[in-house]
Amino acid sequence: MIRRFFCSATALWLLALAPAALAQNNNDAQTRNYAEMFLWSDDVIGLIIIWVLLLLSATSIGYAIKLTLQYRRVTLLPDETRDELENLLSEKKYREAIDYANSDDSYLGKVCAAALNEAANGFSAMERAIEESGDTETTRILRPIEYLNVLGNIAPMMGLFGTVYGMILAFQQLVASGGSPDPAALAAGISTALVTTFWGLVVAIPALAAYALIRNKIDALTSEGLVIAEELIHPFKPGAKRSSSSSRSSSSSSESSSSSASGARPQPQPQA
Repeated sequence: MIRRFFCSATALWLLALAPAALAQNNNDAQTRNYAEMFLWSDDVIGLIIIWVLLLLSATSIGYAIKLTLQYRRVTLLPDETRDELENLLSEKKYREAIDYANSDDSYLGKVCAAALNEAANGFSAMERAIEESGDTETTRILRPIEYLNVLGNIAPMMGLFGTVYGMILAFQQLVASGGSPDPAALAAGISTALVTTFWGLVVAIPALAAYALIRNKIDALTSEGLVIAEELIHPFKPGAKRSSSSSRSSSSSSESSSSSASGARPQPQPQA
């Protein structure tokens, strides 16, 4: 009796585990099929193209993250640089301001250094220095970002190369079989064509999107940097001090006249 119960319980336990084991085997087979579908090709050239595109995908993502962290507001337009230059110029410590700007490696520091070094040549020369230095520094900053643009344009071409190559393999198989090809062999060439196209798009779409976003961000920050630099050199503009002093004197004179008018007493009118 006990033996029969034990055998029945064992049989039920095995029957309960059988669906789970079959499902696990199916999941493993499906996982292998997905891995082989997207990461493997029976053709050597197709396999090389797939793994080169995988390498380019990882490279573009890592490079985009690096550029995003490198070109931020805190690195291009640091508040410390702006505050320090503003304080030095307001205190008329021009030599200290020039030395500080020359030692600053940020975009704002380089643009302000170019302007302050032209202070002896007049305000117009300072404005030209800001424009020229801004263009030079913007070009220097944008140059590394072009690699994302290159990756985004090369990857679809490599994917297209794999597409054409896979279709050539498929049609060669069709010709070699006399019009009745082996479906598995025919599908291998078509699979190579589609998988290489897939990975080409996987590389190109994030790379081009990151390129556009980072470039627009840099354009906005550099334009803001030029505005800040022009505000910092505004005290060097001819007539800026005179206009401010005249405005102050006019305001003081208006205040004095209003006070005198308010303090004057009306004279009594003679009676008839």
